Amino acid sequence: MKEFVTNNQTETITLANKILEKLPSDINTIILIGDLSAGKTTFTKGVGDFFGVKKIINSPTFTILKTYEGTKNLHHFDLYRLDQDSETLEYEELIFDQDSFSVIEWPFNAPIMLPKKYLQVKLLITDENRRKIIVEAINFADDWLALI
Repeated sequence: MKEFVTNNQTETITLANKILEKLPSDINTIILIGDLSAGKTTFTKGVGDFFGVKKIINSPTFTILKTYEGTKNLHHFDLYRLDQDSETLEYEELIFDQDSFSVIEWPFNAPIMLPKKYLQVKLLITDENRRKIIVEAINFADDWLALI
């Protein structure tokens, strides 16, 4: 586990890029935990930048999923409105696709969708612009975090 502090959206986007540069190649899912307006979609913009996404990334709150083309397809999930008993099979196939990358907001609304190994990013609001960001490797070694 490692903690970071960002002072604005640009720093949050840059941090996401740095994390992706060092993330082991067999990890293709990041889950984002944080209150509304904590910066989950801003962090996702950094992931999109890393994969060369050209479209504007915004929250998929009302659609559950938005997919963006880049060097890898980026699947951006917002499971806030998803019931744990909802049909999730179509989404699981996307998450377990090693040729794409998934970012999942509100992941614990459908825990069955989570792969065995993923990166957990918790965003905490410390003031209007500043965020405390806690990054944790789930079910894989986190020694790579020392490189960031």
